[in-house]
Parts: sequence; C-alpha cells; structure tokens
Amino acid sequence: MAVKTTAGRTKRILAILLLFGPAFMLIFISTRSCQHKFKELDDFGLAGNYTFVDAQGKKRNSAEFDNYSVLINVLQPTCPENCSVSFWHLNHLIYQKMRGNARKDGSLRIITFVTDGQGNPMKDLSAVSDMLYDQVEGYDPNIWMVASGDPKRLYDFEHNDARLLQEGEEYYGGEAFQELMLLLDKNNHLRMVLSGKSEGMIRRMREHVALLKKQYDKDNANQNRKN
Repeated sequence: MAVKTTAGRTKRILAILLLFGPAFMLIFISTRSCQHKFKELDDFGLAGNYTFVDAQGKKRNSAEFDNYSVLINVLQPTCPENCSVSFWHLNHLIYQKMRGNARKDGSLRIITFVTDGQGNPMKDLSAVSDMLYDQVEGYDPNIWMVASGDPKRLYDFEHNDARLLQEGEEYYGGEAFQELMLLLDKNNHLRMVLSGKSEGMIRRMREHVALLKKQYDKDNANQNRKN
C-alpha cells in the first residue's frame, strides 16, 4: 500500500513539474544576478559645447545637462507645427510619454532651436513658446526649452564621410539640419540622428531614448554593486 502511495505522489510531482517547470525556471532566473541584454546605442563622438537663451531670457549652456539625455530639434515661428519637424508627434510620442519621469536621473530634456526657416537663428521666441503653452499638456519650460542660438554648431558632425550640415532644394529651407533630431547623452556625445518629419522616425527616436535610459540604469546598478 505504501508503495502505491509513493508511486502516486511521484506521479503528481512529475505532473506539477511538467506543467509549471518553465514558470519555476523563469522565476529562478529572474531572481539571480543575471544582466538583461539590450542593444547599446552607437557613440558618434563628442558634440560641441553649446549656449542659448531660453524664452525667459536666461542664458543656458551644455554644462547644465550633464545629468540628462538631451533631444535637439528645430522649429519655425511661421510654420511651427509641420514645416521642418512634426510638432504633434514630437509632443505626443516623446514629451507626453516622458514628462512623468522627468525628475529622475538620466531623464530627457528637449531643446528646440527657433530659426527663420532658412536656418538662421531668431531672437524672438514668443510664437513658438506660446504654441507650446497652448498645445502641450503639462508643458514645463524647464523640461522642454525654446532656444535662441546657433544650432549649426551642434549639427556640425561628420561620420563615415557623411555630414549633417547639407544643403539642397529637397530639404526644408534648403538646410538639412532643420529636419533632423539629435539625441545627446549625459556626456554630450551624439548617440542618434533621425528625421523629425515623420511619425515613424519620431517613434524610433522614442525607442532610442528608452535604450539610452536603460544603459544609464545598467551603469548605475553596476556602480552600486561595486560600492
């Protein structure tokens, strides 16, 4: 009788392992000190130090953002919503998705340089600034900054014999840089360049912002283990 009982118990244990074994393994693995693998962004080199004046007239510089990722883009007061960059998608797909975590280490800041459409910097930021206050839910000018300054210094990159500062009739205002978004890391290194004119490219930029944040979290975890 004892033999039958033992055999029955063994069968039940085997059945449980067959049913839930994979789940038990996942729980075991997730509680170990393994590191999750994810794609790390390429590093295209150090960006130039930059300065600008924000919509409140405050002088700002790149040194202020050494704890943040920074997304650079360009807008125009005469056609701010869709000339060089799709403002609606930038707002809803990036700003609205990240503003709740804007106080955390490694979070994102957006700097929007205002040009006249021909690539020249403008001092009057009121039209673009007013648009952000009117159309952006939860707008915070300390997170999404409107900038007066020369963005060409930031866009003066060359990689694999290709330059971002290109001219041509196919580009808005004849200047390619006005259509591009730059993602800079906490060390002011360029990590991604994408067009800002389409929903798909802005979604891709959001994914790269998330990858960069994961890299920061991984680095912080490794540092904490060392300490």
